[in-house]
This record gives sequence, structure tokens and C-alpha cells, in this order.
Amino acid sequence: MRPPPNEWSDDQIQRHLTRANQTALRAMQLGRHPFGALLVAPDGETLLAEQGNIDTVHHAEATLARVASLNYDADYLWHCTLVTTFEPCAMCAGTIYWANIGHIVYGVSESTLLAQTGNHPANPTLDLPCRDVIAKGQKPIRVVGPILALSDMLLAPHRQFWR
Repeated sequence: MRPPPNEWSDDQIQRHLTRANQTALRAMQLGRHPFGALLVAPDGETLLAEQGNIDTVHHAEATLARVASLNYDADYLWHCTLVTTFEPCAMCAGTIYWANIGHIVYGVSESTLLAQTGNHPANPTLDLPCRDVIAKGQKPIRVVGPILALSDMLLAPHRQFWR
């Protein structure tokens, strides 16, 4: 078993976030908000699932966590990592918590997204860090992010989309 994401190499983080961004770009091609998420197995390499954003209620992260909870045992999910282009919102962080996914890696912070989208009616972003949501629970979910070196790549589709 590979180490948890706070011990992943920069290469692993970059590869997984780049793949999540490709998923976000596919969502954008379908006219959806450009967010993407992956579920990575405990080995830190195997991709178990990927999900693009569906709509304002069915975010990539929450949808992925719900599907994962139906397909994998909670004990197994505790050792998996949800990788996402942007910091999980309060809804998604709560769903990840309840799905028992033990690790989160995200690329860009929710506050940066809020600065990017402003008061956009299609994305009324909550300025509530996922670490704050998770800290109110009883599970020591590990959170890694933001990954500043990838911000430009991950923000690029949003600069176009939210105009």
C-alpha cells in the first residue's frame, strides 16, 4: 500500500490533478460547470472512478462519493483519495465525510474560485473551507491543497466559462 496523499510525490499529485482537469474539460464540453474529480485507490495510482460536474446540485465530488459508497466498502474507502480540481464545497465535503473517503487532494481553493466567479448566479460559491466542515466531524480525514503550482492550469477553463 502506498502512503497517504500528504506523502504523495509531486509527480503523483500533478498526474492526478491533470487527469481530474481533463475530466473537468469534458464536463465543460457538455455545457456543464468545469469541475472534475477522481477516486484513487489506496495504492496511490489506480484510478477507480472519475466524475465531471453534472449541475449545481450534482457536483463532481458529491456524485463521485455517492457512487463510490454504493460500490466499495467503507473500510476500503477510508484508504482511498478523492482528487478534485477545486476545494470541495460544504455539500461535497459532507458527502465525502459520510462516504468515509479518508483523503482529499484539491487543486484550487474555494476562496480563489469565489474571487474568479464573483456573485455569478449559476455558482453562488460558499466561502467555507472544506477543512472547517471536516473539522466539525469525528473523522480525521486528511486534506492536501491547494496545489499552487497547478493553479493556472486548473483556473484556465473557469476564466472562459464564467464570463
